[in-house]
Amino acid sequence: MKKIIDRIRGYIRSTPNKFFLAVAFGVFLIWFLFDDYGLVKRIRMEGEYRQLLEQLKMERQKIVANELRIQHAYDPDSIEKVAREKYNFRKSDETLFIITDK
Repeated sequence: MKKIIDRIRGYIRSTPNKFFLAVAFGVFLIWFLFDDYGLVKRIRMEGEYRQLLEQLKMERQKIVANELRIQHAYDPDSIEKVAREKYNFRKSDETLFIITDK
């Protein structure tokens, strides 16, 4: 173990500029990859951004569907449809079957 340490010390003493540049490059590389604005965080943020765009697209589709429902809300046929589907209403001569999945 002592031979290895002596060998490293000798290398550092013989070429201090190279050693300093290697350490500076290592610190810069770690900073570039793992800092608050590093490459790893940037990649994660890009993935999150794509997920949020997909979620935004789905929510906009829901908004359009709700706006269409609102436009057709005063139509008598749509009122009957909602009453039958959501609230299980039926006419007096009909038989109602409720199917649930568990």
